[in-house]
Amino acid sequence: MASIFTRIIEGEIPGHFVWEDDRCVAIMTLNPMKPGHLLVIPRQEVDHWDDLPADLTAHLMGVSQTLAKALKRAYPCERVGMLVVGLEVPHVHIHLVPIDAMQDIRVEGLAQAESEALAEAAERIRQALPA
Repeated sequence: MASIFTRIIEGEIPGHFVWEDDRCVAIMTLNPMKPGHLLVIPRQEVDHWDDLPADLTAHLMGVSQTLAKALKRAYPCERVGMLVVGLEVPHVHIHLVPIDAMQDIRVEGLAQAESEALAEAAERIRQALPA
């Protein structure tokens, strides 16, 4: 059975896309730690990040760096935190979160964002990407 991320990538479930290429996508997460929190997800379903092919890992990191720079422009912050947790969905995904303090990173008890807020955040980040 396809993961929820594959279903979003294939358009079966709606998602707020920030980035799409032939190897990965980036979407806004439904339960953001902070505004701008997004997920970088390979199109290929791989359960554990340490099972990713090396070239795909490098690609995901490159895309994550590009998106982190856009996040800093769209949401001025001290840093962009990166997490790979892997327990929530059995499909590798990298969390990118604009942060100013360690307290900004948390994975439990997060409220679900409104679709309109996610759409606005996705557009704000896309506008901050280099041309």
